[in-house]
This record gives sequence, structure tokens and C-alpha cells, in this order.
Amino acid sequence: MTTLLVHGGGHGAWCWERMLPYLNGPALALDLPGRGTRPAPLSEVTADLWAEAVVEEIQELPDEPVNLVGHSLAGMVLPRVADRVPDRLRRLVFVSCTVPAEGQSALDTVTPEVKALAQENLRQEIPQLLPEEVARGMFCSDMNEEQARFVLDRLVPEAWGPMLEPSRLAGLRRGIPASYVKLLADQTVPAALQDQMVAHIGEVEVEELDAGHDAMVSRPAELAALINRICSR
Repeated sequence: MTTLLVHGGGHGAWCWERMLPYLNGPALALDLPGRGTRPAPLSEVTADLWAEAVVEEIQELPDEPVNLVGHSLAGMVLPRVADRVPDRLRRLVFVSCTVPAEGQSALDTVTPEVKALAQENLRQEIPQLLPEEVARGMFCSDMNEEQARFVLDRLVPEAWGPMLEPSRLAGLRRGIPASYVKLLADQTVPAALQDQMVAHIGEVEVEELDAGHDAMVSRPAELAALINRICSR
């Protein structure tokens, strides 16, 4: 049984690199369109395009159930994948994910600081990389300098289009067990905001980890142990 890992905004498959060795069984991290192994014009990237890439990856795996793990903005993707291939999914795991209510956009749910950054980027003809000090505060708040550089040196400009799209949550009503990992020290999606995302998901088990937003880098063994426990149920 494979665990498939989906990164969030500004990240790529690389963000799971340090956690992969701690996961039980086969595990695979993919790049969403717009970076790494799936380059695409950011102006043409949509949440559906992201979901299609995940579905394609699932269809290339052995014909057995998949544990689908998403981080941050991947909360816009997992429900769409669940709606397309529910028979291939054993469990959904949301790691500090942004999961807007049905019809709501991700931009409507983020903190005022993140919303201001998104709106500024939308005014740019070409999406820009987050300023390093901003990115450090958002993603690296609980990291040592080596861990922070691992993240900051690999971040990419993000397509903001998916942030404006209405959320579609029909896939969450397909009967696939779901879990949410709440990161208690998250500076990007604070704990209180994560509680709202949990409410939008509906029937979901909640686990907690005292870590910042990029826990797969700052606390890889601990996050992997939590995911292993969740996926063994």
C-alpha cells in the first residue's frame, strides 16, 4: 500500500525528502504542475490541473488503495482527487491544510498577512518568490538554520489562480476516512484557523503535533510516526 504525498504552495516534492525514510511501506512525493518535474506556465495552473496530476500519479501505481497525504494548499486538491478516484483511496490525511468551505476560495480563509501577500502577487504580471524574511516567518519558525536554508533555497513562485477558485468538497462525502494533523506552532495556518478547516471537512479524526508549518522538515520523524499511526488504522 503506497502513501502518496502532495505538497503545498511554493513548495515541491522536495519538501517531503527528509520525512520519506521514516514512513512505513512504499511512499512517493510528487510535484504539482508549475514546478520541478511538471513545469507549466503559472498563469495557466488551476486546482483541477493539480488534481489531474495527482490522479495520473495514482493511476500509475499498483492497483491497490492509496493513502493520500496533503499539506497546506493541498487541501484544495485532496477533495477533488477523492471525487474522481474514490475507489483508489484508503485514507485522506490533511496536514495543516487549507480547506475552504464549499464555494469559498482559499484566499477567503487565510490570515490577513497571507491575504495581503497574495493580493500583491496578483498585481504582478509574473508571480514572485516570497521575500526571504516573510518565507522564514511563515515556514521556518521552528527550524534551525540548516533546516531553514533547506526550505528557503528551494521555494518557488506560486500560481495564485487556485487561491481564487471556489472550493469543491463533494469528494469528502465519498466515505473515505479522513484525518487532520493540527500543527500547534503553525505561523501560516494558525491553530484556530486549522479548527475552522477541520469543521469544513466534517467527519474527520484530529491529531496534534507541536510543530511549525513545515513539520516534514523541522520534525520529520515525529510527523512520519503520526502518519504511520494514522494510516495503520
